[in-house]
Amino acid sequence: MTDTANTNPVSAGVVILRDIDGQWQYLLLRAFQYWDFPKGLVEEGEKAFDAAVREVEEETTLVNLDFCWGHDYYQTPPYGKFRKIARYYIAQSADGDVFLPVSEELGRPEHEEFRWVTLQEAHHLVSPRVKLVLNWAEALLTPNGD
Repeated sequence: MTDTANTNPVSAGVVILRDIDGQWQYLLLRAFQYWDFPKGLVEEGEKAFDAAVREVEEETTLVNLDFCWGHDYYQTPPYGKFRKIARYYIAQSADGDVFLPVSEELGRPEHEEFRWVTLQEAHHLVSPRVKLVLNWAEALLTPNGD
């Protein structure tokens, strides 16, 4: 994997937001009983940011994301059986029309469901690891603690 300083497998994804009636809504995807943001493994020779954008398009068909907060990211500590690290960027989407296409590898969509949810709803759905990502995103959205 490139764009990392370690040998752990790295996945990259994006916290995708939409402003709906003045309130941020987060896009979450469900695979089995697990909710997360769109993400996937960084391929050999690929930069993490490019992988994150590619994964969003592959998993949701969303394109033209606005990385108005820059390319800063939150990186998780190693987790799971393979000690994977997940790197998340944050972007806004003007488009809320998500489609879960069939994965050529799986022969079915990678995720069973998607939802646009509030921060509070997201905290109720996600695992402790993803809650850390939500906390990071919330801090970016309210830098003065407002």
